[in-house]
Amino acid sequence: MKRLLAGVLVLSMAVGLAGCGGSSEKGKGENAAKESNTLVYGSNDYTRINPAMDEHGEINILLFNGLTAHDGNNEVVPGLARSWEFDESTYTYTFHLEEGVKWHDGEDFTADDVKFTIESIMDPDNGSENAPNYEDVQEINVVDDHTITFKLDAPNVAFLDYMTMAILPKHLLEGEDMQESEFFRHPIGTGPYKLDSWDEGQAITLVKNEDYFKGTPNIDKIIFKIVTDDNAKAMQMQSGDLDLALLTPKDAKEFADKEGYTCYDMKTSDYRGILYNFANEYWQENKDIIPAINYGIDRQAIVDAVLLGEGMTAYSPIQRNVYNDENMEHFDYNPEKAEEILQSVGCEKKDDGYYYRNGEKLGFVICVGAGDQVRVDIAQAAAQQLKAIGIDVTVEVPAQVDWEGQMAYLIGWGSPFDADDHTYKVFGTGKGANYSSYSNEKVDQYLTEARQSADPEVRKAAYAGFLQELTQDPPYTFICYIDANYVADSDIHGIDPDTVMGHHGVGIFWNVADWTMEE
Repeated sequence: MKRLLAGVLVLSMAVGLAGCGGSSEKGKGENAAKESNTLVYGSNDYTRINPAMDEHGEINILLFNGLTAHDGNNEVVPGLARSWEFDESTYTYTFHLEEGVKWHDGEDFTADDVKFTIESIMDPDNGSENAPNYEDVQEINVVDDHTITFKLDAPNVAFLDYMTMAILPKHLLEGEDMQESEFFRHPIGTGPYKLDSWDEGQAITLVKNEDYFKGTPNIDKIIFKIVTDDNAKAMQMQSGDLDLALLTPKDAKEFADKEGYTCYDMKTSDYRGILYNFANEYWQENKDIIPAINYGIDRQAIVDAVLLGEGMTAYSPIQRNVYNDENMEHFDYNPEKAEEILQSVGCEKKDDGYYYRNGEKLGFVICVGAGDQVRVDIAQAAAQQLKAIGIDVTVEVPAQVDWEGQMAYLIGWGSPFDADDHTYKVFGTGKGANYSSYSNEKVDQYLTEARQSADPEVRKAAYAGFLQELTQDPPYTFICYIDANYVADSDIHGIDPDTVMGHHGVGIFWNVADWTMEE
């Protein structure tokens, strides 16, 4: 069982991922010719660019700025705010903003823009999944054009991390629908690059912001070329049509020893796991089998066969955070224990090799979003392993995900910054990113305690309690953390290989204004 995946996956995936550099010449396709000092990035598609309502957009950091930013060590540094203070007696942050900052349309950036943005996120009518990050905000006061205060009703030690949120222009969005406004197809920010054109389904072209307040970027133009197929990204990297792309481990391996490329095997906080939809009647009746599922998955076999070793087994949502508890239950692969649990809750194994409960075969469907082959492979591998212990699991890849109607989903989240990020709003009852409808009073209590204390020991104890509760009442089956396998034209300089990437491998462009390309 330990190598159950070999017959299915290893046939199509060679094991190992070597470093780049070598003798094979880089190809140049018919469409490879482009303007000098232009970087072409292989991007997934965008229907809108709306950082206030959505997450994960790699393009956001090029177009917009927050009051704060994260550096290469994922530490908080100044952004649009040049400095700040915190009054512990009143839970009040005061931000002093940069002066002379212009929106891409030439208008002045002011504190009114900040107030407008955060209040828009907080407005429940707008339905932002980022709203839980700011639910402690009691008052926002504009002192003058370049000074703004946030009074909280309780401490939130992750608040400075959340102020990396992209600030939007009030003068263009006031009175607009924050979900549907045409602005999000024609975004205007304060960032190092500005929108030049958007050819739907083909490319989003950005040009450098000559008036960028932190200094004019070195690369003149960055094209987000829409390439939704993983294999196509690899082919276009080979042909020279792309200069930079996030590839699957299998595809990235093909660039080993090829001249003209640099491979970046970057660590991430990005985990994969099975999300259970507790609003679905199936889990209301069968929640007690989830521990069996946890023991029935051979995580290391999946890391080896699907990720080609480029990742690590997962047991916690904050595994790469200082507040992780390594002593918690890891749910190491134990198919015998899995079947013992199934039998203990009244399931019976029939001659067909599957367990039954109340006359119904035990099984469910894992839904996977289209366009991510690695997730599909992880889900199929997990399904195969679970079939082997008697749970009939199948995988579906619908064009559109029915979040309310599905049984389970191959989820991905990541918390590269404060441990509050993607825990409070993902596992907290009724929070904006709690797509599983999970609810646990103790989890809510521990997450609140951790959010409200700046004492590392208090936070450590709170997160230990949180993680322990997740083992007793699992919301997910955690499977693996993935690496981000970027391949770049070797002419690109300035990429930071040591930065821990976030969800979807997002973060590589954090210092893009400093990148250069050889002519």
